[in-house]
Amino acid sequence: MTDYLLITGMSGAGRSTAAAALEDAGWYVIDNMPPSLLSQAAEVLGNPSSGQDRVALVIGRGGGARVDEALPAIDELRDRGHRVRLVFLDAPDDVLVRRFEGTRRRHPLHEAKVEEAIADERRLLAPIRDRADVVLDTGELNVNQLRLRITELFGDDADRGMRTSVVSFGYKHGVPLDVDLVFDCRFLPNPHWVEELRPYSGLDAPVRDFVLSFAQTSQFLDKVADLLVALLPAYAEEGKSYLTVALGCTGGRHRSVALAEELARRLRATGHAMSVFHRDVGR
Repeated sequence: MTDYLLITGMSGAGRSTAAAALEDAGWYVIDNMPPSLLSQAAEVLGNPSSGQDRVALVIGRGGGARVDEALPAIDELRDRGHRVRLVFLDAPDDVLVRRFEGTRRRHPLHEAKVEEAIADERRLLAPIRDRADVVLDTGELNVNQLRLRITELFGDDADRGMRTSVVSFGYKHGVPLDVDLVFDCRFLPNPHWVEELRPYSGLDAPVRDFVLSFAQTSQFLDKVADLLVALLPAYAEEGKSYLTVALGCTGGRHRSVALAEELARRLRATGHAMSVFHRDVGR
């Protein structure tokens, strides 16, 4: 059985970066795969003689290709018993516009205005976005962060069960669009207002110890951990492949970071595989 990972999404959302990260993680990657050739490529690569058991196919709208042509091929591969996951990379329209203006590249749809091209592409890709196993918002991620996120999700793929991530973020930078559960921890005392703690992050012992020292922190973590211990098996039973839990504070550097690390530690202790990603800790 071959493990297929299909990467698609909005132009400018980071498909090439994702492809490079997957190649570094040991996947056999084919970039800019025409969707109409997906079945033929899978037939060749899925043959045991090819020696490839983890194949990532990056598909886009180059040359006017219809990405939704990949959907029947995905169903066919799954019917044959292969593991197929569809990842859709997305970003807010204003971010995509800035990226195209920054690189001065033309949009693949070649329309006069980038804004119109993005709107049309979003409409055309709606059917495949709706079928995605993972929708990854890259709007607030730089290149290195996106590579790290891809590696966390798909780099060590020995675990075939549900992959669970805990993400910390800052509300002032926006709530992540690609998360399933969001918990607001801004009710806790803020280390930012303690002068000697301000330069540190939630990854540093002084801030971690400060945040975890309060009774309300323990109560919050106890209840969230108990909730997730009950929910994770139910999500897995329903066939969910990925679950992302987000913890947010004001800036994303102190409270949410310390809590994300502690929550992941507690869940690992109950036997759940967890990854942690701190979106805004470096801001």
